[in-house]
Parts: sequence; structure tokens; C-alpha cells
Amino acid sequence: LKRLREGSQVKIVTKDPQMLRILETTRQIAPTDCNVLISGESGTGKELLARYVHEFSKRNQGPLLAVNCGSFNEELLTNELFGHAKGAYTRADAGKPGLIELAKGGTLFLDEITEMSTNMQAKLLRVIQERQLMRVGGTTTIKVDLRIIAATNRNLQEAVQSHQFRKDLYYRLNVVLLELPPLASRRGDIPLLAHFFLEKHAHLMGRDVPTLSKEVIDILKDYDFPGNVRELENIIERGVALASEG
Repeated sequence: LKRLREGSQVKIVTKDPQMLRILETTRQIAPTDCNVLISGESGTGKELLARYVHEFSKRNQGPLLAVNCGSFNEELLTNELFGHAKGAYTRADAGKPGLIELAKGGTLFLDEITEMSTNMQAKLLRVIQERQLMRVGGTTTIKVDLRIIAATNRNLQEAVQSHQFRKDLYYRLNVVLLELPPLASRRGDIPLLAHFFLEKHAHLMGRDVPTLSKEVIDILKDYDFPGNVRELENIIERGVALASEG
């Protein structure tokens, strides 16, 4: 569980035309309150874009909560999302709200949505359709008020065709699709991002901001970055740390 909203506007560093179009689309659809599906390779910034949607939505004063659906088995994920009533489990001495409840008035970000079991998908679909839930072991329904942003690094249409993902849930989540490009297809952003991460991590480490030579920038621009923006940040962070040790 991560509480993503930090009270300051999300900053996405780009001058790439396709990224700028995505951000413009995001700002247009954010106030509509529709569910959003974000697709893209790992490390392209899907969680950051979810924060961007929330920041420009009418729900930006509410919570923005996130859960990685691939980090829990079905039982634990059910408890995380739906909560439980008192006595639902051994040692469940008190009731516990789930993330769907806690996201009231705000946004719930479901990362790696394709890792959710088909049984769990059915439970989520019911919440979206009925706008209510029942805690595990509970007997009363609870109204819910949230926006769902889901993300995946897989081809969700292929998952639907192979019956790994419910078609009805796919259409409920895919009201608006935002597809993030890999970093290798937006190489003009690499110098911008490199300098941004350089300044960020130098400040975090309490160091002067070092300079990136043209040779280093050229090397970075020629690299394909299979780990995308996350990998670039990791490279810059390690470089700053090593320079600090020197």
C-alpha cells in the first residue's frame, strides 16, 4: 500500500510530442471521473501518470491509494481491497476497512491489474457496477465513491482473448486508454531526464550537482534502456553516489 498524493503537483519531464499529447489527453479526461487504463512497459512511469490524472481531477483533495495486484495472493488481496468484519478471521478482534473504502472521495490505483485472479476480477467488477461492497465476513453493504485507475505492462486485449482477463471488466476499466511509450522511442527526453535526476539525487545526497559531459549524454542517448525511465534514474543515482564517494 502506498499513499501517493504528497500535496504538490506532479512533475512529468518531457518535450516529446507523443508524451505531450498523452498529457494533454490526460488533462482533458481527468475531470470527467471516468475509469482509466494505463498501459506501458515496466519503468515507463505508469504510477506517475496515475498521480497526474488524480492531480487534475475533481478528486484531488481526496486520497490517492495504490496497490500492486501482483504482490498478494487472492486471499490477501481480497482483505487489502475489501477489508474484513470483526471476527472474520482468527485474531480479527476489530473490523478493518479495505482500500476501496479508504479511497472514498479519491482514487484507487491498481497496478499490475492482469495479475489479479479471475475470481478477484469478478469481485471488483461487482463493486464497479453496484458502487458498493461487503467486507470479508460482513453482513452489511457499504457504499463506495472512488475512481479507479488500472495499469498493466501486458497486452490486456490478448489477456482477454486467452480468457485470463474478464472482457466485461476490461470494458469497465478501459473507458480511456493511455499508452505510455518506451524511453527508447523518446530519446530526445533522455538528456532532460538525466539532468532532472542528477539534480534530484545530488540534492538528496547533499552534494553539489555534477555536470554530465556531452560524451556521457551521447552514450545515454544511444542506449536502449530496457528498464525505461526507472533504469535511467537508477544509473544516474548510482553515478551521483559513486561521484560522492570519490
